[in-house]
Amino acid sequence: MTTQAYKNLAQMVEGKKLVFGHRGAKAYAPMNTLPAFELALEQGAEGVELDVHLTKDGQLVIVHDFSVDRTSNGSGLVADFTLEEIQSLDAGAWFDARFKGVRIPTLDEVFEQFGQDLLFNVEIKYEAEQSNGIEYAVRDLIIKHNMQSRVVVSSFHPGMLQWFRAIDQEIPLGFLTMSGNIEEYAALDCEAYHPYDPLIDDAYVRTATAQNRFVNTWTVNDPARAKQLFDLGVNVVITDQPDVIRAVLGS
Repeated sequence: MTTQAYKNLAQMVEGKKLVFGHRGAKAYAPMNTLPAFELALEQGAEGVELDVHLTKDGQLVIVHDFSVDRTSNGSGLVADFTLEEIQSLDAGAWFDARFKGVRIPTLDEVFEQFGQDLLFNVEIKYEAEQSNGIEYAVRDLIIKHNMQSRVVVSSFHPGMLQWFRAIDQEIPLGFLTMSGNIEEYAALDCEAYHPYDPLIDDAYVRTATAQNRFVNTWTVNDPARAKQLFDLGVNVVITDQPDVIRAVLGS
C-alpha cells in the first residue's frame, strides 16, 4: 500500500533531476540565511536544504551548528537563546562584509518568502534521547504553509523520525546516514534515504529502489559526479554550488 507521505514525495521528486542548494548557495553567501536561499533560487536550484533548531522560547530557527559561534557574532547554544536574542545577532559579516547585518531566519520566514518557489529538505538537528517537541513545531509550520508535497523532513536521529511519523503520516521523511550498510535501516518508517555521496553506487540505488525508497544525497560539488549520480537514479543532489551543477545538467 502506497502511503500519502510516499505519494507526496513522489509528486515532489519522481522522474526529475533536482538540484538543492546546501544551506542555500553556501559557497557564495552565508549559510542558512535568506540571501543564501535567494541566491540558490536565482542560480536555478529547485530546492534548498536547511537546518532547524528550537529556541528557548519554542521558535524554529535556521542554524546548522548546535551553537551560534561559527556563523554569527554571538556565542552559546541555540537552545539557550530566545528568538529575539538570536535575531539580534549578525549572521552575515563572518562570511563577508557585504552581508553585515543579515539575521538568523525562522523557518516560518523562509516558508513565507520562498514556499511557492522552492522545495525544501528540512533537517531537524537533534541529539537527545527524549523529544523536546521540535517535531510538533516543524509539522505545524509545514501544515500552516500547505507544504506537505514540497518538503521532506530529514534527520540523522532515527528516534526523531519515529517521533515525527507518530504525529504525522503525510509529510515525507528522509534518513540521513553515513553508513553504507543499507540493511541496517531498512526497517525505518521513512520514504527516502539521504546518504553521504561516497556511499552511493549502482547497488545502493538498486537496493533502495527495491525497498521503495527515494535517494537524495549530499554534498556534491563535482559536476561529473552529479551527472553520474543522476544517471544511477538518484533523485536529489545537494550542492554548495547550484549554478555549477545546474549548468552541467542543463535546464
